[in-house]
Amino acid sequence: MEKNFKRNLVTCALPYANGPVHIGHLAGVYVPADTYVRYLRLRGEDVLFICGSDEHGVPITIKARQNGCTPQDIVDQYHTLIKDSFSGLGINFDIYSRTSSAVHHKNAAAFFRKLYDEGKFITKESEQYYDPEAKQFLADRYIVGTCPKCGSEGAYGDQCEKCGSTLSPEELINPKSKLSGAEPIKKKTTHWYLPLDQYEKWLSEWILEGHKEWRPNVYGQVKSWIDGGLQPRAVSRDLDWGVPVPVEGADGKVLYVWFDAPIGYISNTQELLPQSWEKWWKSADTRIVHFIGKDNIVFHCIVFPAMLKAYGEGYILPDNVPANEFLNLEGDKISTSRNWAVWAHEYLRDFPGKQDVIRYVLTANAPETKDNDFSWKDFQTRNNSELVGIFGNFVNRAVVLTHKYFEGKVPAAGTLLDIDREALAEIPALRKSLEENLTNFKFREALKDAMSIARVGNKYISDTEPWKVAKTDMARTATILNVSLQICADLAIAFEPFTPFAAERLRTMLCVGLNAGTDHRKGEQETVNTYKEGEGAAIHTGIAPQGLTLNWEQLGATEILPAGHQIGEAQLLFAKIEDDAIQAQLDRLEAIRAEKEAAAKAEAAKQVAPQKAECTFEEFEKMDIRTATVLAAERVPKTDKLLKLSIDTGIDQRTIVSGIAEYYSPEEMVGKQICILANLKPRVIRGIESRGMILMAKQSDGLMRFVTPQEAVTNGAVVG
Repeated sequence: MEKNFKRNLVTCALPYANGPVHIGHLAGVYVPADTYVRYLRLRGEDVLFICGSDEHGVPITIKARQNGCTPQDIVDQYHTLIKDSFSGLGINFDIYSRTSSAVHHKNAAAFFRKLYDEGKFITKESEQYYDPEAKQFLADRYIVGTCPKCGSEGAYGDQCEKCGSTLSPEELINPKSKLSGAEPIKKKTTHWYLPLDQYEKWLSEWILEGHKEWRPNVYGQVKSWIDGGLQPRAVSRDLDWGVPVPVEGADGKVLYVWFDAPIGYISNTQELLPQSWEKWWKSADTRIVHFIGKDNIVFHCIVFPAMLKAYGEGYILPDNVPANEFLNLEGDKISTSRNWAVWAHEYLRDFPGKQDVIRYVLTANAPETKDNDFSWKDFQTRNNSELVGIFGNFVNRAVVLTHKYFEGKVPAAGTLLDIDREALAEIPALRKSLEENLTNFKFREALKDAMSIARVGNKYISDTEPWKVAKTDMARTATILNVSLQICADLAIAFEPFTPFAAERLRTMLCVGLNAGTDHRKGEQETVNTYKEGEGAAIHTGIAPQGLTLNWEQLGATEILPAGHQIGEAQLLFAKIEDDAIQAQLDRLEAIRAEKEAAAKAEAAKQVAPQKAECTFEEFEKMDIRTATVLAAERVPKTDKLLKLSIDTGIDQRTIVSGIAEYYSPEEMVGKQICILANLKPRVIRGIESRGMILMAKQSDGLMRFVTPQEAVTNGAVVG
């Protein structure tokens, strides 16, 4: 690593406990963070991996109102669901706590109080939206209206989910309270603000001059904020759910969630390590890395650092903040409100034993520099072609053949041929690239490096064909399988950060353990795990039955597995995913899409066109509207929309050309009684003289229906 750090504190953005986590969250934050932590531990680094549920804020209170329960009920439900989802995917935090904990409430309140007592806040009186019926101030998310940018209905007071624009409640057209539907009014209230403008020069020097190595999307967004001029930011809210503001006269006010949540990293560290937490937050030889999504960049790069700077007392700042962009699903933006997502807990239910597959695919498609897309067909292809067809196929052949020809013992290598030396020589070069990419948070490229090692092994065993060589030269067969098994051991190391469940199965086959650092999950009493954890979750030190353990430094070594080492029986690393499993997921999404389109059409049908300009009664009297019956109908040649109708008006029989072919067939029209504008000036359409116009009712969704008498009447009856 570039700087000499003794320890690494890695945090993940605290997920809101108002719903499950989906693949967008996993790809954006949690899978890359876990990959990085596993890599550091394989390198022998001391790492603390911190996360927890963000259990305050408006989305949770909205969810509680929707469900008719308390906010505590909501966070209790989703905290457990999220925690279990992470664990099920092998994302093992040293602690996964929650901001509703007693430790956090105490810490957040004390943090605010210290800044308050030292005069680090300013107070501002402002007019904010207030619901006169619900009798409470409205957070931005409690206000909905028409987006001024794209015209979409249902935009929130802070963001339009349709076009992604950041908004303020004042910008909304026809704002309404989400609580009661009432039109909100402005009412005066007083809040405390952190004057970010006072830290602008310091932030500019620290980030813009000192951290040019940060990802361009992170650096660029921070620069844009600073160049635009930072403004004071409120740290309190008029709300009844959260950490109460700990000063007199603050009844009905809580800490704003963006102020409260990042302190949760500190609280969770203190909860796990109450005696030694400060060395992780106040020692210059600790490196802090925040893994976040792009919507959290400003909070982790500007707001939280400014909070720590204001607090003082030796708090260190993040060394890097790798933030990903957004992941789309089947070409459409992931949306929790319309269930357009792949939920982690549902994936674990639908694809048991395939935790590594989703980790692999999300890393391969990681939105590191731009928004990227997840598709179920790509998911299936990558599993079947890459994990099964390359990685799994190579390992299976190497292990099966070793048992077939050498009773499961690693055979001694004889004289190496050029093909052997060339295959082995590729591994150190791939390791160097793998290290550089992992160190620099380029996980997509790192995964390609790891899979390249599997490709080397798969090509090597295919080219050398030990199953054929064994018929004539067992010594040469021994050399081939020795080389193949060494590459298998390389794969057990290289894939540990990416596919830990498969890596553990591979270690079990090879009868080796994993030496990967200190386990902080026991709190102050640091212990190490045993060899076989089960569930594929081993990420710390493990001792194999024969005393062999793997670590990062062995990757690419000539002989990891000594001759005579007994390996275990072969087992499948990965299994094929069949078409029906994928089709079931596509059908679910198609049903969601169809439901959305139907709802949109139904909503559009409710909209009515605005009233036209007034006309006088005399002008209306000029229109001769009569009933008529269709005698014959046929399509107008070379057109898609036109029908030629023969009409009995009671006055005469005439022809009318009408653009209704996309709604009615000629057969449906014959015998139908309709209303027509009889005295419309004739016009020639496609060479046919049309005398009159059929009256139709057109909905805003484009659907057209006839205006027709409720009961049959005489042709030529005047409508008016």
